[in-house]
Amino acid sequence: MSNDSPKHPPAHHPSGAPWRNFYGRFKGKGLRPSQEGYLEQDLAALSPGAVSWEENPERHALDLPALFGDRDIWLEIGFGGGEHMVHQAAQNPEVGFIGCEPYINGVAMLLGKIRKAKTDNIRIHAGDARDMFDVLPDASLARAFLLYPDPWPKKRHHRRRFVTQEHLVPLAAKLKQGAIFRVATDIEDYVRQTLEEVPRAGFEWLAESAEDWRTPWDDWISTRYEQKAHREGRTPHYLTFRKL
Repeated sequence: MSNDSPKHPPAHHPSGAPWRNFYGRFKGKGLRPSQEGYLEQDLAALSPGAVSWEENPERHALDLPALFGDRDIWLEIGFGGGEHMVHQAAQNPEVGFIGCEPYINGVAMLLGKIRKAKTDNIRIHAGDARDMFDVLPDASLARAFLLYPDPWPKKRHHRRRFVTQEHLVPLAAKLKQGAIFRVATDIEDYVRQTLEEVPRAGFEWLAESAEDWRTPWDDWISTRYEQKAHREGRTPHYLTFRKL
């Protein structure tokens, strides 16, 4: 019997990238012609730079001053349809925004919203946030958002959630001391795991009362995911952490 095939997969992709399991969707139903146009015409111009392993196998850090000058930089992890990020970018033109989203339908929706809002302070990585963590300079972010992430409700899938040390430790390294990390979810068990795991990665929870995590932030805009939660009788939770 041949031993040519290893019992275990290699530790790295042929590109040099570490093997990272991805459990979400890259594409859903067909894109409208207008959305195909947004992707073709706008996406490349809004790139933050070389993020993927194919483009940047040496993992050189992004040149953030070239992108945003001396602005603070905020990161949204999994921006969905982009409602929140465009809202924040319009309300905070003095801030530079980077959004990570592998779901190409969501990227197309964001591009349409950027055109409509005419914001010029957003850059988009249409891929895994873990690749972005590789190339962001340490202590470069002033704020990060994780809003209605995939809940992975089955217990055996909880390790797939973003709020594990695999994701939180590299995120913490990219946040400045005192930076804010916001998490919104309508899944109570996701709240439990968030409150267990995020402090372990070097954050403190800023809630002072039970109402704090039931009350939206002052600058919040309700997303389509949150509206779905309300329709289905689930209670949104809003958790604010500070990087120690």
